[in-house]
Amino acid sequence: MTSLFTAPAPSRSYDPSLAHRRSQTTLTLSDATGAPLADRDVLVRQRDHAFGFGCIGFELIDWINGRSQDAAADAAVAQRWLALFNRATLPFYGGRFEAVRGEPKTAELLAAARWFKDRGIGVKGHPLLWHTLSPPWLMELEVEEIDQALRDRIRREVRDFAGVIDTWDAINEVVIMPVFPVEPNGVTTLARQKGRVAMMRLAFEEARAANPNITLLLNDFDMSTAYECLIEAALEAGIQIDRLGLQSHMHQGTWGEEQTLRVLERFSRYNIPIHFTETTILSGTPVPADISDLNDWQVSPEAWPSTEEGEARQAEEVEAHYRRLLGHPSVESLTYWGLPDKDMWLNAPGGLLRRDGTSKPAYDRLHQLIKGEWWMPETPLRTDEAGRLQFEGFLGDYEVELDGAIAPLTIHAPGAAHLGLRLPLA
Repeated sequence: MTSLFTAPAPSRSYDPSLAHRRSQTTLTLSDATGAPLADRDVLVRQRDHAFGFGCIGFELIDWINGRSQDAAADAAVAQRWLALFNRATLPFYGGRFEAVRGEPKTAELLAAARWFKDRGIGVKGHPLLWHTLSPPWLMELEVEEIDQALRDRIRREVRDFAGVIDTWDAINEVVIMPVFPVEPNGVTTLARQKGRVAMMRLAFEEARAANPNITLLLNDFDMSTAYECLIEAALEAGIQIDRLGLQSHMHQGTWGEEQTLRVLERFSRYNIPIHFTETTILSGTPVPADISDLNDWQVSPEAWPSTEEGEARQAEEVEAHYRRLLGHPSVESLTYWGLPDKDMWLNAPGGLLRRDGTSKPAYDRLHQLIKGEWWMPETPLRTDEAGRLQFEGFLGDYEVELDGAIAPLTIHAPGAAHLGLRLPLA
């Protein structure tokens, strides 16, 4: 059988220069007739990164839908959210999205997705198929009926949200899906009969049938060789995986450089862009190492505080983790799993804001990186006699202004770029 992936690349560290994220752009400006705009003063502004700096938007859904218990506090969180991130993940857990069969929460999730999109934020749905938080009513169905209900759900969500959400975690945590022991559920029931590959095919092919232009992720927390075997089985079965999702919840200690680069080396060999879909780094004490399932760690928020020492450590680890991932050419996106400590998974002190909404050092550090070190500020330039100007910046979206006329510009590829742009001047 012909291999569908490459052999592992030689081990190497990340590129701190970020050359693969930057472009040296020569831009030629002309007017509506094509004549060069020579010797003219121009402003160039960056508007967005090509790299996905993401976060979940779960905590803003009620506020967006007018159900906030503290509108002022939620508005402040929303402001801090928008000041930092350009990608949002919204929850489509079956048991919450459609707790009663035939009554999905389409309207409120669509309102949230549109709120983000209207502000220039790319939105991902998480997930289309998962065994945890599965609808309880699935257990009342026969296996064949479960299969059809899951297919109908996937097609409905992809169709209803098309154009607003066109990126989805197609299926979540397949490694454990057929043997999930914590709670009886219809998805695991079906997975035991069909097997992992058939479950992946169900999710990916039904979603793509509903929207051929969709981007679909395979997502898992299991970084063992079991996940590699699963990926290889899917590829050999002809399942098209658009992106690989790697979870990096660090409740029991941070990965560090060695582990992170080892994971990247192993999973980049498939030549599929990588998304770090779920990242958590604590600003409090870690979960004991003898806890094998993090869901068994039940601690109140009061018993698990964010500490001054922990916050300083979190800021250092967050910066290091982001630098490593931005420095690796296979990584396309990184999503942090919660902005405020309030409502964090497991009540963990893992947010970038404290429970009172004030920023931790990690938030301030990330802002300095994303909107400072990794951002081109508004830059005044002047064209030469041929209408050319040059600048260096990160891949992403820009705008060019000349005499009040503004034109958008997107820089896609690293290295030297030679682009032309017409500005229709009044």
